[in-house]
Amino acid sequence: MNMSRGVLWDSSAILALLDADDADHERAVSIARQIASERLPSFITNYIEVEAHALLLRKLGRALAREWLLTGGLPVIRALVEEEDRAREIVARHSDKDWSLCDAISFAVLDGRRIRRAFTFDHHFLQYGRIEILGLSR
Repeated sequence: MNMSRGVLWDSSAILALLDADDADHERAVSIARQIASERLPSFITNYIEVEAHALLLRKLGRALAREWLLTGGLPVIRALVEEEDRAREIVARHSDKDWSLCDAISFAVLDGRRIRRAFTFDHHFLQYGRIEILGLSR
């Protein structure tokens, strides 16, 4: 996978895509189609996999959450120990932000692997900056 062209999918984008009642559903469908038509490599981190499963379980129920987990189709990139350490530094340095460890790991993975795109509806990615956000408007 050419990571520099890649797109990190956040759990907020996954939920919006799968939940027809989500306020961002139509935009998520459109962006997912755009990503597919441009053949951009897509992936999630192992932390996003955990977060998305919990979110889907809570919002859309056990059956859909299980189906997504077992057949989700997005490659999972495992965060390296160095990226986890960097994420803790990001959280420590930005004490004015409510970024989760999962958010910070996403930022560390994006930075460390020189990936410049994320598909998300989470405003924390806008706060962090440095990347092109597919989903949110600046």
